[in-house]
Amino acid sequence: MPISSTSPKWKSILQIVNGKNQKDVANSEGIYPIYGSGGVIGHATDFLCPSGTTIVGRKGTINRPIYVNEPFWNVDTAFGLVPGRELNPKYLYFFCCGFNFTKLDNSTTIPSLSKSVLLEIEMPLPPLPEQERIVARIEELFSELDKGVEALQTIKAQLKVYRQAVLKEAFEGLESKKATLAEVITDKPRNGYSPKPVGFPTKYRNLTLTATTGGKFIEGCCKYVELDIKDDSYLWVKHDDILIQRANTIDYVGTAAIYRGVDNVYVYPDLMMKVHTRKGFDPFFILYQLQSGKTRSYFKANATGTSGSMPKINQATVMETPVVVVPYEKQLQIANLIESRLSVCDKIEQTVDESLAKAESLRQSILKKAFEGKL
Repeated sequence: MPISSTSPKWKSILQIVNGKNQKDVANSEGIYPIYGSGGVIGHATDFLCPSGTTIVGRKGTINRPIYVNEPFWNVDTAFGLVPGRELNPKYLYFFCCGFNFTKLDNSTTIPSLSKSVLLEIEMPLPPLPEQERIVARIEELFSELDKGVEALQTIKAQLKVYRQAVLKEAFEGLESKKATLAEVITDKPRNGYSPKPVGFPTKYRNLTLTATTGGKFIEGCCKYVELDIKDDSYLWVKHDDILIQRANTIDYVGTAAIYRGVDNVYVYPDLMMKVHTRKGFDPFFILYQLQSGKTRSYFKANATGTSGSMPKINQATVMETPVVVVPYEKQLQIANLIESRLSVCDKIEQTVDESLAKAESLRQSILKKAFEGKL
């Protein structure tokens, strides 16, 4: 049966607290957390919202509600939803978790929500005892679900360690000649180009960082742009090109992936560099060295950037990347051995990712049933 015959609008059952600039209250020794739409970004000496408030992003991350069980300061990109006396705080939070806020976004660039639109949202409102029962049931089911998700995340972490162990074993102690990346590539690496995207399909597809962040090239991670590029331009990605992220967070800067598709489909962006191996050097043999823990540490150590900016590696750092060189047949043998071991890892990770996706679907199904009176 339905959980409530009434579905009042938010404006009659809660208050929305606008965020404010934190410059006057920000203090590393402050006792109150400062929240943006994505989470805690500092501490403050004062607060705007009481404990039991749900955060919904005003701009940026708008579809990831946060429940805060302590007083806090929210910045301009985050709304604080303060429940009225007839509304259980966790009931409001779980409703937000199952609500699709993106359907209320009418921006053309950065996702945004307006206070006036949010206040018009309707929500089923049973008596407080029923709200409390629903919250308790959701938390019970989520607790079991979280245990499964935690186990899957542990497996993913173990697979990451295994990958690095495979790469370390393949190259450590290898009788080889030491060289730099500059000695095994055809041309100097160059930054790509990132013009303003357009809102309709064009011939020119500009890659995004997500195309290579996982260490494998993912088709379709791109934005359409309007350009006039000759077929022989360096900006086109070619078969067996190795793409290196020259800028990203410190954990991902320098991430490398190989492109195995058709020439001249994608233009690579300004946040990437592109290299191509010389004849006699297997691209996968070089790629796996770029992905090894030793090289990842090298990129992190040589990344530069001012406070608050994205860490970057420059052309010189990439060219001076240490690599080992062995005869071509040995390169193929090592690359094939690594591939055979990592392919098993990839299959397991795919199964884990599919299970995580199912877990998230189940979470949404639980929320849907909860607010339809079916729990």
